[in-house]
Amino acid sequence: MDKRVPLTELTAVRRSVVGTGEGQRGQIERLEGSAMAAALRTGLSADQLSAEQTYFNDIYLLAPVGYFVLGFDTTILQMNVVGADVLGVPRSNPARLPLRQFVAPRFHDDFDAMVRNALNTSQAQQCGVQICRHPDEQGFAATLRASADASSQAIRVVLELAEGKLAALERSEERFRRIVHTAEEGIWEIDAKARTSFVNPKMASMLGYAIEDMLGQPLVAFMDEEGRGILEQNIARRQRGVAERHEFKFLRKDGSELWTSLVTNPIYDADGAYLGALALVTDVTADRANSELIWQKANYDALTALPNRHMFHDRLNYEVRKAQREGLQLALLFIDLDDFKQVNDTLGHEQGDCVLIEAARRISNCVRTSDTVARLGGDEFTVILSGLEQTTGIERIAQNMLGQLTRPFLLETGVPSISASIGIALYPSDGHAPEELLRNADQAMYAAKSGGSNRYSYFTAELQQAAQQRLQTTLDLRGALAAQQFELHYQPIVNLATGKIERAEALLRWRHPERGLLGPAEFLSQAESGGMMLEVGDWVFRHAARQVQQWQQAYGSEFQISVNFSAAQLRGDADLYSGWCDYVQQLQLSPHSIVIEIKESVLADGVTRVVERLRCLREMGLQVALDNFGNGHASLSHLKQFGIDQLKLDRSFLTDIVSDSGELAMCEALVVMAHKLGLRVVAEGVETAAQCSLLRLTGCDFVQGYVYAGALAPAQFEQLCAAGLPELDHF
Repeated sequence: MDKRVPLTELTAVRRSVVGTGEGQRGQIERLEGSAMAAALRTGLSADQLSAEQTYFNDIYLLAPVGYFVLGFDTTILQMNVVGADVLGVPRSNPARLPLRQFVAPRFHDDFDAMVRNALNTSQAQQCGVQICRHPDEQGFAATLRASADASSQAIRVVLELAEGKLAALERSEERFRRIVHTAEEGIWEIDAKARTSFVNPKMASMLGYAIEDMLGQPLVAFMDEEGRGILEQNIARRQRGVAERHEFKFLRKDGSELWTSLVTNPIYDADGAYLGALALVTDVTADRANSELIWQKANYDALTALPNRHMFHDRLNYEVRKAQREGLQLALLFIDLDDFKQVNDTLGHEQGDCVLIEAARRISNCVRTSDTVARLGGDEFTVILSGLEQTTGIERIAQNMLGQLTRPFLLETGVPSISASIGIALYPSDGHAPEELLRNADQAMYAAKSGGSNRYSYFTAELQQAAQQRLQTTLDLRGALAAQQFELHYQPIVNLATGKIERAEALLRWRHPERGLLGPAEFLSQAESGGMMLEVGDWVFRHAARQVQQWQQAYGSEFQISVNFSAAQLRGDADLYSGWCDYVQQLQLSPHSIVIEIKESVLADGVTRVVERLRCLREMGLQVALDNFGNGHASLSHLKQFGIDQLKLDRSFLTDIVSDSGELAMCEALVVMAHKLGLRVVAEGVETAAQCSLLRLTGCDFVQGYVYAGALAPAQFEQLCAAGLPELDHF
């Protein structure tokens, strides 16, 4: 076990050495019995001495006593500053002089006996001698203490100046001060409360302060928040006597970062109480910057600044482990630019690099900041879409990338148009190992390229087939408006008090030329991902407005039609529906003739934007109904905050309303609350006469459901109104 004494014990010796006596001798003896005895007990060869050089310099170099490591013939193998100063020779001892040469001849027998006894016992031996720098000098008195053991290859000797040699000692102390003040390393001492008690000029200079400005300042004054946290973690270790060597960041006076290498040792008093710590500080800012530059080059692409292949593999491994741990999915996109070689061949590699830089920017703009975009090399890019609960948004991202990459690239020598092929592999369905995912995404990319380029392909055939169908649906949707393939069907909304049809909900249908009449569930998600919801919503509103104009003439001026308003429409540009007010006025309609229905879940989609959009709609005079109320997304405060006019109770309330008195009580409470707030209530999904009867008892205003009719074409709706509603049993 290493029993080397920390620098702080030698510091304690230095502080007491001026007053020589029993206290100093006791400390020197402890120095002999621990630091010296342990350091050489296993024997020190020349190589071992070299390996210990750094530690020797940290611990013994500035000790205020002479410290020597001797061979068996007393040749000086190593000595500290005081030892070299006392003998008047260089510390390296190039002449390989023995210590015995500096002992006055009349003390040789005593010296030899001390060395011999030290080799034969584990106890430290001492003798008084006269030290002479030159044979013709009288010399000066000193005490030598030697220690060794049978297995050691060296002898350790501590030289202590005798009484009356204070002048020599003062010269040594002056040398210590000179060394400390001219040292190329910073020296920083803090007290038990982590306040600065001493710094040398180098330390103050490194931080940009004057020495007097640092004294008394807490150590945390020179740290950022991260450093303060590290200090709190390490303070207990220092108080337990743990010496440390590590890198640490300080803040200079001008706010810049100073990275340092610290050798820190705790300081104790004679009773073992913690007094503070002493640190040797080396500026490694430049070395660290070079290391960071090397790391940057090893992990990032020099051209695009994206993660390179090495960093990509690290990120993919991490994201796969995270997805496995959290039960989520991830998508890996492999992107290859089509016909990029022609750009290099025709415009040159410099312009080709410009294309790659711009392509990297466009791809990065299509994904979240938490996703990873990497360049594997050449014109190959990868994207890791992480933390996915569902994969419905992947195609929208892929389509957006394809659209962005087909835009012309404006270069100095030309305007090339390129495209991309994208392969998609999913975790865990397409592979659990990162290498497997990358291989499968690569195969899917080649499938996309072989299919004609400028497209994406899933690795799994079934997913690819479904994706192709969705893509075709999106393409068909773009021509549906121009081809007048959309229709509106209407479901009656009945006034419970009068039993008459007073309202209707407009429901969109698409009469596809090949697939027949499609409901909204079969195409609205594609319309939203394809960015067509605003145009489709505008078509629905204008057709519903024309229809309500006709039916008000037939059924009364209070007749209303509700149209559904999606989250995409609320997020979109308000200019696209700002003309509705003028259109309603052209038809000579009251704006209250149209009710905008929003789902309860929409209220959680960016409250500020929703409030602003609904305010604009209500300022046009349109009414707003909250659909699916009661399924948990909205709170009661939303009813006033968003300016709601009507509530449509979620059909889940009606499932057990006949057999469960609790459901009936809940419906009644909601109706009463709505009426107190001035709102009308519509119950949707009503299927039986019994449900109608109970809803009438709760005070519900309107009902909607198959108990009367489903969605009807306009002609069928008019026939129902003309024939009248059938009488319901138990109504």
